[in-house]
Amino acid sequence: MTSLARQRLRLVDIGAGTGKLTAQLAALDLPGGQPEVIAVEPDAQMLAELHRQVPDALAVTDADRPLAEPGPGVVAVPGRAEAIPLPDACADAVLAGQAAHWFDLDLAMPELARVLRPGGVFTGLWNTDDDRVAWVAELHKMSGTRSVATLSAMTASDDDPIAGWLRSAGKDLFAPRDEALFEHSQRRTADSLIATMRTHSMFLVMEPAGREAALARVSEFLATTPQTTAGEFLLPLCTLAIRTVRR
Repeated sequence: MTSLARQRLRLVDIGAGTGKLTAQLAALDLPGGQPEVIAVEPDAQMLAELHRQVPDALAVTDADRPLAEPGPGVVAVPGRAEAIPLPDACADAVLAGQAAHWFDLDLAMPELARVLRPGGVFTGLWNTDDDRVAWVAELHKMSGTRSVATLSAMTASDDDPIAGWLRSAGKDLFAPRDEALFEHSQRRTADSLIATMRTHSMFLVMEPAGREAALARVSEFLATTPQTTAGEFLLPLCTLAIRTVRR
């Protein structure tokens, strides 16, 4: 009998957005071969961009179709974490990159458990600015908004929504969570950082005048801070990963 470790895996990317995580998952070289990745995203414009970024992704609109054995590649479906358009116990792992904080967790967590096989894994991933570094902490203050995700904000309390849900109603569905932190950095310029900040959800929902004022403060800060005045600089980052197993 072929062991589970040698079988092709089916991975679900919830809140897939433009497909950055989707493409990374699809490129994995796993013992069972290239995984099948199902990208689930509610926004039609995001799905359209995902198809531009991952041109081989198969578009599927029939959410009730039966799923065959996993095959390599990407399938993209419209849907959301609170009502995942997939059958019960069909996925080996569900991942949410920069997305789980938007979920209605009272609805989403039972759905995640439903589509996972017993022993399947749910993982939430967040990239955060490492504000243990003093100038990064000051950058966050200059933005005047939570649009810049910081490590301290993500780890300030163990009472975050996912942890709270797992300790209460989720305790019968998921095992206690594991957490890991991965330090890294990105080479940036002031222009590239501000351009990225313009795409952050918290900036997008601001009134235009407030958004431009916040970005002007950030631009002035970057122009006058020794660590960022030389043109290119390294922005310290951390990736926070929260992992739990379906009982």
